[in-house]
Amino acid sequence: MDARQIYASDVAFTPSVKAIQTRKDSRRSYERMEAGGSWETRITPDLKAFIEAQTSIFLATANTGGQPYIQHRGGPAGFLKALDDKTIGFADFAGNRQYITLGNLADNPKTYLFLIDYAHRRRIKIWGEARVVEGDAELMAKLMPQGYKARPEQVILFTVSAWDSNCPQHIPQRFEAADVAAALAERDNRILALEGEINGLREAIGAARFR
Repeated sequence: MDARQIYASDVAFTPSVKAIQTRKDSRRSYERMEAGGSWETRITPDLKAFIEAQTSIFLATANTGGQPYIQHRGGPAGFLKALDDKTIGFADFAGNRQYITLGNLADNPKTYLFLIDYAHRRRIKIWGEARVVEGDAELMAKLMPQGYKARPEQVILFTVSAWDSNCPQHIPQRFEAADVAAALAERDNRILALEGEINGLREAIGAARFR
């Protein structure tokens, strides 16, 4: 009987991966990580906040032949929701109608979510399984962003197996256009206020000279 300890990180650290880690001398550090509790398997409050702040995500699936596919999904902050400590859901909007992700999930539920925050240089990797839910009006209403102009076709529910946070190394720092516009508007308003104060001081100084 195999008495080998099972870790959450085994979802990614297969025997082949561990063999390469051993050869490249990183296995011992990951063994310490495993002994310390391995990866998280439930959605923490911090992860929930990160999930629901996303406006752009990547969802990876694979067909029965092992051919991978990555699909981008986007929407307003909150379109991706943590429904409980194991489940993430979103309304799947109509797109180019290729349905590659849906076809892959029909054959292979294993799925991977990649979330990245360029502004704060943080990325989260989430492994799990996903399923497609059609015809559930109540669930769709719960997940459809209010006022967002998109046509939802179905819901995708993702069950978390494990997740990990990457280091910020090599992540370029980028900012959302809306955030940049807001920062520039705040700067411009501050400049206008300061110019008003300067003009007021000039007028006060000028008036004082003629007293």
